[in-house]
Amino acid sequence: MSYSQSRPGHGPGSPCLLALEDGRVFEGIGFGATGTCTGELVFNTSLTGYQEVLTDPSYAGQVITMTYPEIGNYGVNSEDMESKRVFARGMVVRHLSRRHSSWRAEKSLHQFLCEQQVVAISDVDTRAVTRHIRDKGAMRCAISTEILDHAELVKVAQAAAEMSGADFTEEVSTREKFEMGKGDYHVAVMDFGAKQNILNCLVNENMRLTVYPARTKAAEILASKPDGIFLSNGPGDPAACKDIIAELPQLIKSGLPIFGICLGHQLLSIALGAKTFKLKFGHRGGNQPVKDLSTSKIEITSQNHGFAVDAGSLPDTLELTHINLNDNSVEGYKHKTLPIICVQYHPEASPGPHDSAYLFGRFRQLIESSKNVRETSCTG
Repeated sequence: MSYSQSRPGHGPGSPCLLALEDGRVFEGIGFGATGTCTGELVFNTSLTGYQEVLTDPSYAGQVITMTYPEIGNYGVNSEDMESKRVFARGMVVRHLSRRHSSWRAEKSLHQFLCEQQVVAISDVDTRAVTRHIRDKGAMRCAISTEILDHAELVKVAQAAAEMSGADFTEEVSTREKFEMGKGDYHVAVMDFGAKQNILNCLVNENMRLTVYPARTKAAEILASKPDGIFLSNGPGDPAACKDIIAELPQLIKSGLPIFGICLGHQLLSIALGAKTFKLKFGHRGGNQPVKDLSTSKIEITSQNHGFAVDAGSLPDTLELTHINLNDNSVEGYKHKTLPIICVQYHPEASPGPHDSAYLFGRFRQLIESSKNVRETSCTG
């Protein structure tokens, strides 16, 4: 069961509790909406970008602990939204700035979360929360300004839905297909929770996008005769997205260039014969070191995922191209005979460093090469 009951708040300052499923409870001060929320408790190590993090659809079903202590100091604005709303269930911070200062700011973080009806808690020892998750693993939790009995709120956390087996793609995907950009290359985007800046990066590579709902049939996508296919980021357990996975073999067999990131990378991996597993506490933040095995260069990357591809399960048709230097987990691969590339992280880095922006250009080059081959075959 998932639990979300919130009302617009009237100002930060109400007593609030954060309860974990293993019985650990943290006391703090509520901000944002009042009420109760549940989700999987995770941590993000980014120093800035709390607005982009909150509005990243990949956080659906989760409560975010920000490890950086000062949150809210530059406010919120309409330009930095990565989706139409906050998909995270809740937020945990050490200190909420009561004053924000930025020429771009339109409102405070507290006002924003009130409007979004998201329950949040401040004045919590986020170092202790983070260490607890690192030791015990990501786990279900509950935040409440109305249930202030420790034992009762722990029970609410224990009754929340598990992340394993959860498919949130229907919740975060576009309801109707739409067009974006006016480039020379037509790219079909399967939207599993695509961030706005990812779409912007594709458009900047001379691409015209048709963005499809997550459960669009492969036949409909191929009927539009795209030059390439992009599989977006998204939340949840990839193995639970069986309807989506069932459509991918037809896209693979088309021979069109395919670029998958995050959840798209995981779904494509399963369709190609690999397996995924749940990480203990995931990779979330703007400082994950990744090695590109083709160049030996190290990229500092932006990541947000709780599942990963099992390196031992990669079939012989796939060549590992990127690894995570913290735990040696799979961060990317390419197909040995088909124009397919995938990475686990977010190359658009919103927020984060731009070390991996070259991947969008690499996808464009795949499309250009593939299109030239097809045109030569037709004229020949």
